[in-house]
Amino acid sequence: MQRLGTMRGMISVLDLSPVVPVVVLPDASVAVPLARALVAGGLPAIEVTLRTPGALDAIRAIAEEVPQAVVGAGTVITAEQVDACVAAGARFLVSPGWTPSLLDAMRASGVPFLPGVSTASEVVALLERGVRDMKFFPARAAGGTEYLRSLAGPLPQARFCPTGGIGPATAPEYLALPNVGCVGGSWMVPADAVAERDWARIEALARGAAGLSAGGTCR
Repeated sequence: MQRLGTMRGMISVLDLSPVVPVVVLPDASVAVPLARALVAGGLPAIEVTLRTPGALDAIRAIAEEVPQAVVGAGTVITAEQVDACVAAGARFLVSPGWTPSLLDAMRASGVPFLPGVSTASEVVALLERGVRDMKFFPARAAGGTEYLRSLAGPLPQARFCPTGGIGPATAPEYLALPNVGCVGGSWMVPADAVAERDWARIEALARGAAGLSAGGTCR
């Protein structure tokens, strides 16, 4: 199992793999086989979004039954959700945006977190608070690679996981940027494959994503 800790010396969420699957689970019963397929394909970090009623149960099941996975919670927007996700076994937290109270709760949780940003002012505000790892969302709508490239010069301290509108064709363009550690996406967990329990297909898609590099070829 890869060791993941807080920001003091242990591995960052941004360094676990080039792609973090963003998973929306309609049914918690598929969480464990889905996670096993993603891990087998080389993607250990899995972001389970809090968009469905069974999300916390899914996080708990993955944490208990798939020790090779580093399961995290996405779409975290309240302090109450922070506490519930960590109690369920989430090992990192991701938010689409941030407020001072949400940031305080994520910092107090004791697990790594990626607060969401889409503007330079938001990035600067987080840097002032000692946060350097961030989610850039919604990536494509907020300016994509050109915007991130523009931030790299004046704000080289910030590192990003762009998420939103990214697929296998565009992921290498993001990964080529010096301020991008990984990208988030859902193309390796298509809804029809999850509905059909086609774990072999998901494992193959995960393997392709895990092999992506800045040049678009396998690492």
